[in-house]
Amino acid sequence: MLSPKTKRDVALVIPFGGLWFIFSLIYCILEKGILGDLDYYPSTGNQYKFAANIFAVPIAGLMMGLITGVLEIGYFSKWFIKDSFARKIVFKSFFYLIIAIIFLIVILLVNALYTHSEHSLENLASPVWAFFTDYAAVGLLVYIASVILITQFYTEFSQSIGPGTLSNFFLGKYHHPIEEERIFMFLDMKSSTTIAENLGHVRYFEMLKEYFFDLSVAVIDYAGTIYQYAGDEMIVSWKLKDGLRNNNSIECFFAMKRALDMNEEKYISNFGILPAFKAGLHFGIVTAGEIGSLKKEIVFTGDVLNTSARIQGLCNHFEADLLVSEDLAKILNLPAAYEIRSVGENLLKGRSKTMEIFAIFISKQSI
Repeated sequence: MLSPKTKRDVALVIPFGGLWFIFSLIYCILEKGILGDLDYYPSTGNQYKFAANIFAVPIAGLMMGLITGVLEIGYFSKWFIKDSFARKIVFKSFFYLIIAIIFLIVILLVNALYTHSEHSLENLASPVWAFFTDYAAVGLLVYIASVILITQFYTEFSQSIGPGTLSNFFLGKYHHPIEEERIFMFLDMKSSTTIAENLGHVRYFEMLKEYFFDLSVAVIDYAGTIYQYAGDEMIVSWKLKDGLRNNNSIECFFAMKRALDMNEEKYISNFGILPAFKAGLHFGIVTAGEIGSLKKEIVFTGDVLNTSARIQGLCNHFEADLLVSEDLAKILNLPAAYEIRSVGENLLKGRSKTMEIFAIFISKQSI
């Protein structure tokens, strides 16, 4: 069974293949319109068959798209994550263009092998040289560069608004308000005001970037989505079944703690402090939908968000890092590695009835 991270990576790679497939199909149609009834390429003399191209070229485009998608999600997005938007676009597009040229040379060589009976070096290299020294190569490379730029803008835009959100906008999933049952985790940095005063606003912001980056890995690994950042606060959400499966919502919290502990040396050497956090979780029905005109956003509304925030606000009072609502505690199926302890009934602000709150921590026996 695929892990949440693998599923996410596959879902992110597939659109690259789709985009390249579509643009390759468009290219075949444009090429047919330009060549008309010709049965050869004027630049190379190679045989031209529209019926074969309309099948082979989009398949080649799909392969190229999947290759760039794997490179983007698996490597380039991590290597260039701290670079500016423009720098990422320029450098990654350059690398992808080189890969596309190599891919194009391979296709030309394969085509030459297919069309020439004698497989001499001259017969193989001649069509490749003829193509790249002809103006037709300029047009094709400009077209490929345009596709690369489009996929790069797609990547950056998708990352900016969050994985899955872009597809929701395209599909219109939340164009009309719908109800969903979700788990929300409100996660807040401890002593953030004191840390900001000690570091200064610029260095504090630099620490926040590292902090959120390290925490986000756990969100991916445990099938969550980052709903919002609010100052030093992160709001993570799961559809109920995803958050309950393998206790993802709880495991995510402790994976975040491990991520910070593993990077303790980095934080101490760069900022002189290892940040810590506390969190509150609750689940319930929310209404989800698009709002805004100048700036569109998918938002969730409902009592579950306010309740999650209030629960997180009690962490300091009960000296607990993780508090969950009674409703969520009842449906969790925690392994023996965790202990769950009631901290009593509490009347949360905005609610008319008290709610029992539970603290979850790792059992001393499992440490």
